[in-house]
Amino acid sequence: MTTPVIEICVEGLDGFLAAQEGGADRVELCASLIEGGLTPSIGTILEVQARARIPFHVIIRPRGGDFLYSETEFASMLADVKALRELGVPGIVIGCLTPDGRIDEDRTAQLVREARPMSVTVHRAFDMTNDPEEALEALIRCGVDRVLTSGQRPTATAGVEILKRAVDQARGRIVIMGCGDLDETTIADVRRRTGLKELHFAALRTEPSGMVYRNPEIGMGGTELEREYTNTVTDPDRVRATIRAARGA
Repeated sequence: MTTPVIEICVEGLDGFLAAQEGGADRVELCASLIEGGLTPSIGTILEVQARARIPFHVIIRPRGGDFLYSETEFASMLADVKALRELGVPGIVIGCLTPDGRIDEDRTAQLVREARPMSVTVHRAFDMTNDPEEALEALIRCGVDRVLTSGQRPTATAGVEILKRAVDQARGRIVIMGCGDLDETTIADVRRRTGLKELHFAALRTEPSGMVYRNPEIGMGGTELEREYTNTVTDPDRVRATIRAARGA
């Protein structure tokens, strides 16, 4: 088997640097991974760009929740894509659906056109579609370069049959990038059973906040107070271990 491309999903500059240190081939740059990843700030993108030795793709997602966007949300997505193209960012990660659970081909094609020559990945909005085979053909028609998927299941292990069918269906017309709770114990088996050439994981760990004073009466953002004083970070040792397992398959 060919050596797989490993993409690490990270939050912020520290996450990017940890993934780069750990040996990632590419990074998906996000904010707010607790919401599944949102568009990071321009300052974060500029700092990553200044320090990057590997490609990074920026998620274009204005909010958490579903992938059915209002006209104003979509306008902001187009504006983000244009800004990143003008900055020379290597790639973007997008996803737009219709109310009936299909790929929104019109909006996806608009985003692809606005993005070029950047690389374009569609994220796990694909996993929320009602027909993965039809959705894959729609993405191919739109000119998307790759799609991130766990095989429409919570984990790649559970979705392995759909992942394998997607790889077979793609026939080199689009890259299938597998994800979904991949770690050093699962990644080699999933790769072997599917034939995936690109793999994506997060390699996160939690660590306590450095805050000494903690107001017990109030929290920010509606989270549990304990969660507010817990930071989620990319672990370069886990990145290395999972990459070793993937490449040893």
